Amino acid sequence: MANTIRTSAEIFQEVIPGELMREHRAESANDVFVQILSRRRHQENIVIPAVPEPLIVWIISGEAMVEERVPRGTWKGNRVVEGDFFLTTATAPTEMRWNASGEQPFQVMHVYIGLQLLVQAVRDVHGKTVRGFGLREVSGETDSVLSSLLEHIRHELNKRDRPSNVYIQGIAKALTVHLVRSFKTAAGMAHGPRGGLQAYKLHRIFDAMTRSLAEPFLLSRYAALGELSEYHFSRVFKQSTGMSPSNYFIYLRMEQAKKLLQESEQPIIEVCASVGYSSPSHFSTLFRAVTGMTPSKYRDTQRQVNDDSVR
Repeated sequence: MANTIRTSAEIFQEVIPGELMREHRAESANDVFVQILSRRRHQENIVIPAVPEPLIVWIISGEAMVEERVPRGTWKGNRVVEGDFFLTTATAPTEMRWNASGEQPFQVMHVYIGLQLLVQAVRDVHGKTVRGFGLREVSGETDSVLSSLLEHIRHELNKRDRPSNVYIQGIAKALTVHLVRSFKTAAGMAHGPRGGLQAYKLHRIFDAMTRSLAEPFLLSRYAALGELSEYHFSRVFKQSTGMSPSNYFIYLRMEQAKKLLQESEQPIIEVCASVGYSSPSHFSTLFRAVTGMTPSKYRDTQRQVNDDSVR
């Protein structure tokens, strides 16, 4: 379990240090799921889960060296600035890390295109449903039409007390048509939608897990949120994340513990209890399996890093 946790799906959007600034939640495959986030300037390793929907990551402000790889693969880097974007359609989780530079905050927009929106756009562009239609992977490119459409969505979310779902949905439809016209795979019809849980269900489960870190893990609860049997849920969850639901839940606990050790003065025994462990020794063993060090050593190391960065 330790090797899987350390080398596969490291962190997801709900646990990447940073701030969720605005959000438009999808409730079906006919909707678009949007998050506007302010990210930390340095991130060692995260994983973008493989979900059936295409994912756009658009740089709103700042600049950074962003690196990507398939799990355990070779890192490939791109220097990105405001207006650049990534389009992710991989069938397996993709690892990312970055270092931001300059004075601007590093802010991004994540847009998941609902599968039914994609089907409708393919039908509109081609006059029929095309079996196996695929979008190509994009890393750190620019596209003025895409940026303009995304800017409309961002403006709606930022400037309105009650953003219009109808407005966002209309822009999302235009955006999806543009993707189908401009970013189909070189082979034309290389592959169909990816497997795994749909993004709106996956994030529903992420939220529930994050709120329940101090409680026992209940597979049945999360399977019900995914509207699947426990067996099928476990299979597709691992397909999306690279981890079993229980291992991912443990990882979430360890990420919360790391955050508390870095940002608070809570005694380690309280940190242990806050993430659901009654035995400090068991907690320490798990924490060391994930980070390579004890909780106390981790706290001391992070304080030293913070002190050095201030100097």
